Amino acid sequence: MVALSAGLRSEFGDIDIYLFDQLLKGRFDRRRRVLDAGCGDGRNLVYLLRHGFTCFGIDRDPRSVDDVRALSAHLAPDLSRDNFQAGEIDRLPWADHSMDAVISSAVLHFCDDAAQFGRMVTEMWRVLAPGGLLFARLASSIGLEDKIGPAAGRRVRLPDGSDRFVVDERMLLEWTARLEGRLADPIKTTNVQQQRCMTTWIVVK
Repeated sequence: MVALSAGLRSEFGDIDIYLFDQLLKGRFDRRRRVLDAGCGDGRNLVYLLRHGFTCFGIDRDPRSVDDVRALSAHLAPDLSRDNFQAGEIDRLPWADHSMDAVISSAVLHFCDDAAQFGRMVTEMWRVLAPGGLLFARLASSIGLEDKIGPAAGRRVRLPDGSDRFVVDERMLLEWTARLEGRLADPIKTTNVQQQRCMTTWIVVK
């Protein structure tokens, strides 16, 4: 007998649990063209590829792009390998309003500074169609203020020893307003034993 966990992994891969939550809420039911910005090896695309979504991906690591192309060829052989590109999120190769959803899971906190963060967010927003969904999960200072101070908008050393660009609630709300978007869910933060905090930011265009 196949273990339940093995069956779930076969169906969903190593999906971000907060992205899984969005699938359960029906946020992808009518959003069929999906870009994974910072796709890595495609861990968040397994379910979507299996179920007929038109998936795209970009990553700065060409080896990761090769991996996600191989995954796509196996799970969705009709998709063009050119849907998956090596490149930078602040210079996306796709047209305005061409995507129904953009996923950015554990990616934005690798940007260098607030200017690059702004370019990346603006580019992902540019390719979203009206009514499209931006799903972002990234490091934040929320809940760590007593350890790292007022750090939003810059790179800092987190208590876990990693260097990350961090945001806070105010910064994300300001960006939501600047984009003229609306929050699909309240901003949610997971505090990992005071070592790092990860915030989920989900915006509808």
